[in-house]
Amino acid sequence: MVLFDQVTAAMKPILTVEFSAKTGATEFKEESVPLHNPEEFFAFVAPGGGCEKIPDDVGEIRMVFFPPGHKNIQNPLADIPVTLQLGMVFFNGPLSEVVQTADQLLDKAGRGELSAAFLKVIGVNS
Repeated sequence: MVLFDQVTAAMKPILTVEFSAKTGATEFKEESVPLHNPEEFFAFVAPGGGCEKIPDDVGEIRMVFFPPGHKNIQNPLADIPVTLQLGMVFFNGPLSEVVQTADQLLDKAGRGELSAAFLKVIGVNS
């Protein structure tokens, strides 16, 4: 039973990436992509990872982290919902997940592991 629960939990997405475009006052949701682990996200934003295929009419990208399966009893601050905006990308979710992702983004940007397209949408002037 425990093995089944672990396999089932491993298959659940940890975040979704939502793309939306606006025309005047009308907003269109273009796509929602589930990601199952941080490696999938960083593969997407790496050079050649698919981020370059985002259409020009996309006006907002929302990275929505799902809340953890179990509350953090020792540090409830970790589970507080937050939003971090970088350019037109919004990271929404538990504070711990958003901070860890931001830290990894800083590291990967410093090592040149983020695509020019992703750097552009988060507002980095190249």
